[in-house]
Amino acid sequence: MTDIVWRPGSDQARPPLLGGEVYRPDILEEIERSITELSPKLRELGNKILAHPELKFEEHYAHDEYTKFVEAQGFVVRKHHILETAWVATYTHGQGGRVLGVNSEMDALPGIGHACGHNLIGISGVAVACAAKAAMEKLNIDGKIILLGTPGEEGGFGKVQLWDKGAYEEMDVCLMCHPAPGPPHSVSLSGCLSVVRLQVDYSGHTAHAGLSPWEGQNALDAAVAAYSSIGLLRQQIKPTHRIHGIFAGQDWAPNIIPDNSTMHWYVRAPTTKEAFETTARAKKCFEAAALGTGCTVKITQGHVGNELAQNKALGEELADVVRKKYGQIDYEWGISSAGTDFGNISHLMPGLHPGFSIPTVLAGGNHTQAFTDAASTDAAHEACLDVSKALAHVGMRVITDEAFLTKVKLAYEEEKRERGD
Repeated sequence: MTDIVWRPGSDQARPPLLGGEVYRPDILEEIERSITELSPKLRELGNKILAHPELKFEEHYAHDEYTKFVEAQGFVVRKHHILETAWVATYTHGQGGRVLGVNSEMDALPGIGHACGHNLIGISGVAVACAAKAAMEKLNIDGKIILLGTPGEEGGFGKVQLWDKGAYEEMDVCLMCHPAPGPPHSVSLSGCLSVVRLQVDYSGHTAHAGLSPWEGQNALDAAVAAYSSIGLLRQQIKPTHRIHGIFAGQDWAPNIIPDNSTMHWYVRAPTTKEAFETTARAKKCFEAAALGTGCTVKITQGHVGNELAQNKALGEELADVVRKKYGQIDYEWGISSAGTDFGNISHLMPGLHPGFSIPTVLAGGNHTQAFTDAASTDAAHEACLDVSKALAHVGMRVITDEAFLTKVKLAYEEEKRERGD
């Protein structure tokens, strides 16, 4: 990835569009009308969420604001759905038909608020669902929309918990999007990395650090040794892999040999198989640090996040409407080196999770305070609405075109075979 950044105040001219007709111009016209009409209310909703950042599974304010909004738009809402801060909004038109699933994320990050732009992801899900509903009503199209409010994306694997309890079982496909830096008016169909989460606990023995340090087994030294070893290991892993972590402890003091330390590590790679291979190498570093310091080590594997599998058929349809109406498609930007719990969902059902670029300052990408600021701009809001229009059109093709949905499902099965699932 280069250091190209869409900076505020830079030339934001839309790239040349291909033009030509999309799948259903009448549907897209209603989608655009609906989202344009809702734009001021969506902006207000997004600003409320931005001003009230809440950590994973604590999204009580967001839960209440989103459910109030979609209820006012005519959806049937179930609050506190499966998880305390999850919710679901549904709309059904006619009898039978296919089911479009959409996700709205809500949680923020410690200290830096919505530095991953979940305020935009949340209103995008609402915009997609409302626009699809408007098209179904205006054009008398049978089908169902399920808009799922998904808490705890930042390390909580909220979507996986919801999947395990059946929240996705009716959906034929599921759609959502994610902001990131990138060229102006660009929608990204890059994937993202798989991630293995590890907790590493060292146990040693306390001693007086000045009087008799030889009596101790230093668990802080074990963590430092492991941290240094991982730093050396990074020289010999593939450039597409990532290992990063932190450590801390309880009741530490300068005059006491620490008898405990806890480390939290993420190991990322382009595929789940590769992530496990690099995890095995990292574990050797943790074990060696325990051996060298006389401590014991306990390694606990947490949630495993699968790489994002962008459904080929859904992606091709999105690329078609974006290039004709809204901007350009890239396969480099988005959240290509990050991760999401939607990756797991995309391994379990047909899904699409494009990125979309918003203006950022240099070194102001996701998970920085500067990105929180970027996610509040008018330009970011407009970019969010453009990708939402395109996603709503993709979703309506799923609902209205049975042959297309068959193609989507065949692509999903082919992707599973290629992964060896």
